[in-house]
Amino acid sequence: MAEKQPHLNGAYYGPSVPPPSRSYHSQGHDGGCGCCGCLLKLIGGVVVVVGLAVLIFWLVFRPNRIKFQVTDASLTQFNFTTTTNMLYYNLALDVTIRNPNKKIGIYYDRIEANAFYEDQRFGTDALTPFYQGHKNTTVLTPVFKGQQFALLGANELSVLNSEKNLGVFDIHVKLNLRVRFKLGKVKTWRMKPKINCDLKVPLSSNGISVVGFETTKCDIGF
Repeated sequence: MAEKQPHLNGAYYGPSVPPPSRSYHSQGHDGGCGCCGCLLKLIGGVVVVVGLAVLIFWLVFRPNRIKFQVTDASLTQFNFTTTTNMLYYNLALDVTIRNPNKKIGIYYDRIEANAFYEDQRFGTDALTPFYQGHKNTTVLTPVFKGQQFALLGANELSVLNSEKNLGVFDIHVKLNLRVRFKLGKVKTWRMKPKINCDLKVPLSSNGISVVGFETTKCDIGF
């Protein structure tokens, strides 16, 4: 005879049933990427495009470095008066610029020449802007003439007197440029290279110097 099960009043005592799972979506990110991810992708794309442009430019034009050198220098006055701390000078230069490229022209939008002695600037000359064509050589003629207040200590005065006895002065000339390159009909953005020329300039009297000036190559920096 089968046992009679007790009445359970509809209650269920088995294992609990888990609630249905819910899916959550972050607002603002559906179907897209985060701000950081998009920015990284954009930067990566720009780097790739710029790299390809530089590679194509080099393969097509094969640019050669522009050459700057001082081919002549005339120094007819270079005297310092200790009572007034005034430097009197008269310096003229021939600066030769060579563009060896066959397909690249150069716009020199700004040319400023500065002359220094013992790290002190004593002269400035603003030159006329110009365009330099393909495989062209141009000569600039900056002139520094006048007087300038200078503070020369004991060491600087010793160097000055030593160079005066030798008849040759160490003068540093810097060209501050603002240039653009022309590739066919395309012009690049402006660049600001600095040209540095360390010169040994003989002092001449009546246009004659004991030693001659030697052509000096200049360094280019950006």
